[in-house]
Amino acid sequence: MVRRHVALLRTTLMAADVLSAMALFVVVSVVRLGDDWLLEFRRVGINPGIAALAYGIGWLTVVWLNGMYRLRARWSLASDVVTLLRATAILLVVTVILLVLLQLSAVSRFVLIALFAGQAVLSIASRVVLRQVFGYLRARGHITRNMLVCGAGAAAQDFADRVERHPDLGLRAIGHLASSADEGAPPSRPVLGQLEDIERVLHDSVVDEVAICLPVAAWDLAEPITRLCESEGKVVRIPGDGRGPTIAGGRLEVFDGMVIQSLVYGPDRALSLLGKRLIDVVLSALALVLLSPLLLAIGLWIWRSEGRPVLFRQGRVGEHGRRFVLLKFRTMVPGAEHMLDELAAANEVRGRAFKVTADPRLTRDGAFLRRTSLDELPQLWNVLRGEMSLVGPRPPLPREVVGYDVWHRRRLSMKPGMTGLWQVSARREPDFDRWVNVDLEYIDRWSLLLDLKIMLRTVPALIAGEGR
Repeated sequence: MVRRHVALLRTTLMAADVLSAMALFVVVSVVRLGDDWLLEFRRVGINPGIAALAYGIGWLTVVWLNGMYRLRARWSLASDVVTLLRATAILLVVTVILLVLLQLSAVSRFVLIALFAGQAVLSIASRVVLRQVFGYLRARGHITRNMLVCGAGAAAQDFADRVERHPDLGLRAIGHLASSADEGAPPSRPVLGQLEDIERVLHDSVVDEVAICLPVAAWDLAEPITRLCESEGKVVRIPGDGRGPTIAGGRLEVFDGMVIQSLVYGPDRALSLLGKRLIDVVLSALALVLLSPLLLAIGLWIWRSEGRPVLFRQGRVGEHGRRFVLLKFRTMVPGAEHMLDELAAANEVRGRAFKVTADPRLTRDGAFLRRTSLDELPQLWNVLRGEMSLVGPRPPLPREVVGYDVWHRRRLSMKPGMTGLWQVSARREPDFDRWVNVDLEYIDRWSLLLDLKIMLRTVPALIAGEGR
């Protein structure tokens, strides 16, 4: 539980510490030694690049050993200042000892004083800024995950309170489902229904995780709740210090002094998922810049030939039911969505999706844009915003999701993508259930390497004009 949710903040802090330490090392060296600082380092037998890297890693190590990357119930600036000053003193002592042992006593005392004093100030300031940024984003619903608590008794209230006392987790308890066996005062959070309403609540709300905090008399309900969550790709947490119901496949974790049984259905490689997001941000931003002339040209082309609007905005369903507005270049006549019922009989897909190859709603140039997938390029903005990924399942329409079977909904357990395993392996498959099976195969097999392979396979498909 801790590892999965603290990974983003922890990795950001670690990267900031290493990079800021290396940058500070270079700045202090330039200020003290001037433009010839590289030569001055080499003159005393020190490789400046290795020295900067060693200093950055050394700073990361002492900060790590002082527990600065661990989850804490309460964060205070005063405690961080004390810990960082202690880490600075330790690294200073270690550095002086190494310089003596390596017979590098010619190193400037000014460099050492400025370096370590600046390091303490810089680290404190960066932590304050990063935590403020994370707090600002999470207060507005970004990088936040929603937890539904099964149970409305004292134990359920206590667990929800514990979770929200750790803002570093980025978890928010959205409410409770009550059982007839609950004891104690009503919870402070909303009661969204009874336990038998769980399927409705999961489908009507954005729920990433489900906590099972039931009294002993209702433990027999833990198994069916877990199986429902498994079929929909929800993470399950069962607190209980080893005394609660046990579900096969669970992993024991310690959180806030409690033993939690965690059942994760879907990708659970926190750092790899963070890497996926970083790749999305970098590549989508780069693509938007490099392709901006093409985007402008297509927009002008549509405007001149078909008029406004140039962009088509459509509501879609993303990760765990999050709604967002998907962007495309317009390829259909205005009011095309209102003509959908007239084309229902021509649907080429069996199941909860719609596809017509020779769609009469297409504009004169729309067929070309779709065949080359150029109409999809504005979705790079959705990727940059975090609503989509470069690779993932197809983002469905809300009306399609309403008709999903329970097992279909597990395809919503990952962010939708601009391309995916379905697009490169089963694009012309007419059966919706087969589409879903391919998406679930992607989710079960997911890795950064698989994403790379899919992106590489997408390129020749686009060149060959194998769009919709």
